[in-house]
Amino acid sequence: MRIIETAISDVVCFEPRVHADARGFFMETWRKSWFDDLGIHAEFVQENHSQSVKGVLRGLHYQLVKPQGKLVRVIRGEVFDVAVDLRRASTSFGSWVGVHLSADNKRSMWIPPGFAHGFLVLSAETEFVYKCTDYYAPEHDRTLLWNDPALGIDWPLDDIRAPTLSDKDLRGALLSAADVY
Repeated sequence: MRIIETAISDVVCFEPRVHADARGFFMETWRKSWFDDLGIHAEFVQENHSQSVKGVLRGLHYQLVKPQGKLVRVIRGEVFDVAVDLRRASTSFGSWVGVHLSADNKRSMWIPPGFAHGFLVLSAETEFVYKCTDYYAPEHDRTLLWNDPALGIDWPLDDIRAPTLSDKDLRGALLSAADVY
């Protein structure tokens, strides 16, 4: 496993060692000791699996109470995955980091509690799997507006006319009005 640092030090990517032969491949996708070695203390309590088509943008989601840390990866297709720091006391508050995750590169990304998270589907169809450190709590669910000019997220929309969003994501809050940590 190789650790890949991002522009926000608390957000980390993992690139597994893939053992491939004529039968297929094998890889470890998560190991507690990797997190321990980085000083990340996370206990996963829920795993989610979503399927989306090209142009779907999900996010930017977070839970104000019971914030979730997430270990995210793609098992089919490709996404542009984004984490936005909403921890007011952080030196990177309001900053974002974006990473291409795909079934081909097999990378995963750790997004700590205190971040909003979202992704844009870049392939015809994508399956996205993620572990969470706390349970989904709809009463505490919040959405940050995906295209807030204050964030300046550089979504790769080159061959996507307009992303497909849920009503909830269309009504996301601007950072200046958002509930933050």
